[in-house]
Amino acid sequence: MSPTARLLTGDVRLLFVTRFVRLFAYGALSVVLVLHLVAIGIDEAAVGVLLTATLMGDTIVSLLLSTQADRVGRRRVLIAGAVLMAMAGVVFASTHRWWLLLLAGIVGIVSPSGHEVGPFLAIEQAALAQLVAADRRTAIFAWYALTGSLATALGSLAGGLLAQMRLGSLLVPADAYRSVIVLYAAVGGVLALAFFRLSRGLEPAPADRAGAPGLRWMSGVHRSRATVWRLSALFGLDSFGGGFVVQGFTAYWFHLRFGLDPGSLGLLFLAANLLAGCSALLAASLAARIGLINTMVATHLPSNVLLILVPLMPTVELAPNLVLVKGNDAEQVKKTTAAALAAAPHPTAPVAALAKLDGVGPATASALAAAAEPTIYPFFDELVAAQVPTLGPVKWTLGYYAKYAEALRERARKLGGEWTPALAERALWAAVGGKAGNAALTGAG
Repeated sequence: MSPTARLLTGDVRLLFVTRFVRLFAYGALSVVLVLHLVAIGIDEAAVGVLLTATLMGDTIVSLLLSTQADRVGRRRVLIAGAVLMAMAGVVFASTHRWWLLLLAGIVGIVSPSGHEVGPFLAIEQAALAQLVAADRRTAIFAWYALTGSLATALGSLAGGLLAQMRLGSLLVPADAYRSVIVLYAAVGGVLALAFFRLSRGLEPAPADRAGAPGLRWMSGVHRSRATVWRLSALFGLDSFGGGFVVQGFTAYWFHLRFGLDPGSLGLLFLAANLLAGCSALLAASLAARIGLINTMVATHLPSNVLLILVPLMPTVELAPNLVLVKGNDAEQVKKTTAAALAAAPHPTAPVAALAKLDGVGPATASALAAAAEPTIYPFFDELVAAQVPTLGPVKWTLGYYAKYAEALRERARKLGGEWTPALAERALWAAVGGKAGNAALTGAG
């Protein structure tokens, strides 16, 4: 048994279990929540207002409960959070009245994102820091993050598959989605019972319960207040950006844009969250070399650049790939990207290098190569490739891309001027199926 595994005893083990169960429910709910709200007749603008109010309510409830946990008891606050989670699930499953849903979303605990909301994370991490030796905390927190990502992944899959199976046997889609919300409410009840089993060992020492009057008493922090405020501002900015792409919104976007059913959405977010969980373990070793703050910055930048590219992808095969590639370790992404760019102007080596990353195939790799070197590499688009008679049926392989890219390079050379392979691809895509596009590539006309 590893040293880290030996630490997972008593309260620590139970906190890992509650983390898994809770994130499983969050993941399941996030796949179907927006689909359910639309199915019961709430328009998309009202859904946006509801989810915004829900997240704001979660923030306020989390702040009120977690900052008082050390005074009233961490276990009591965790139980209260679980009850609020169950209550919100019951209301969301039993009514279609918008104002009741709004009230339940604000007061209760609902996760549209598939990630942590409510007081649980802050209290559990504080308890873990108290229960685990200082030299093992980074490893424990890495496994704690992995547990959450794995639970969200499996919950996403379970929620999607459950809704898909129910859709096959029910005439009303809302009833199929409601079954997942009932599961969410039941998990809240299970969590409340689990938190009852925690011992008093996770409570702070009596000396730590005393607070100074005024702002310090209200905030719950003392000497570390300045550091907490700086980190809070950083995390707040990150969360503001993340609010535009919470998993519930993303699932609904894939459903509208590409027609993905709940089962397919569950598989997509299973893979995405599994990759994210694996990156948490790699982040622990990276943090030991470059520091905690540098690790957070280094992992966010490539992830968010790839996320920006998702809505630009023309096919359902490409967009999920960019969601999956977010889970790659940041250091590996940087090394692979540097090696790929250094391989230019080789006709295929950069694309082949980038395709070694998880979730990246020749098409996704070509998008990055085309952005870096548009004078050499075109984006691999199946609609464009289908218009090149000499290429035959489209194949998502490196060999096929090599022939495709060379055809576009040759056409760019013939056109002359400022034409590049990437520009030729975009022109042909814009005229897809038209005479202008065929003439530009084949030289006819």
